Amino acid sequence: MLYIIGLGLGDERDITVRGLDAVRSCHKVYVEAYTSLLSFGLASDGLSRMEKLYGRDIVVADREMVEERADGILSEAVDSDVAFLVVGDPFGATTHTDLVVRAKKMGLKVRTIHNASVMNAIGACGLQLYRYGEAISIPFFTDTWRPDSFYPKIQKNRQLGLHTLCLLDIRVKEPSLESLCRGRKCYEPPKYMTIHIAINQLLEVEETNGGSAYNAETKCVGIARLGNDDQMIVAGSMQELLDIDFGPPLHCLVIVGETHPVEEEMLEFYSIKS
Repeated sequence: MLYIIGLGLGDERDITVRGLDAVRSCHKVYVEAYTSLLSFGLASDGLSRMEKLYGRDIVVADREMVEERADGILSEAVDSDVAFLVVGDPFGATTHTDLVVRAKKMGLKVRTIHNASVMNAIGACGLQLYRYGEAISIPFFTDTWRPDSFYPKIQKNRQLGLHTLCLLDIRVKEPSLESLCRGRKCYEPPKYMTIHIAINQLLEVEETNGGSAYNAETKCVGIARLGNDDQMIVAGSMQELLDIDFGPPLHCLVIVGETHPVEEEMLEFYSIKS
């Protein structure tokens, strides 16, 4: 059996009871560590805390292992139970869907144990979940690569009066372009996009496209460390949010669409007071 188990958004204690039972019954346990991260990803003793609570040795699976050597993980599940732990919910990233497809093609039994993810916990900011349009991802710009494929999606959401959840890039164990050109992998230090970087990139894309989808005065909600005890939620214009220190990662951003009176009341709690 291959178990794909959601870990939630906070720390190692956010696993469900059902998920913990499954982990403790498994012969081998992997934790995915690149599409998102729990607080253990930023703490030197984070992995050991997980192993102590879960009662199992845990192998950290980076992008390379999951995307290039997944068959090795799956082959272990032929003769024994294997757990693959995912931050948030198991189907919050397409990579995990691909893993399930490959497992089923191999004839493996797959059991999924769900948990909270940014896609539902974002309701904490006060904007109703059914009033969101298509979510977008904002990648880090480089000197030679400044993609804007997310812009039409924001524009469409805005035309429909819907909110837009912006998921911000994280880069963990990514090989540098220079090292790839030289034929040997040398990894860049981890990098997590901040709300400030995201807003500046969004404003650059708006200036380039000129479609009037949003501007510096457009209302947004900045969220940091969603699901943690120290989560931070601030509502204000893009310009106002640039002056807020949101602290450590992970960050995400919501571009606010048309609002219901109840949403307005909730946003007022998080609004910047002048």
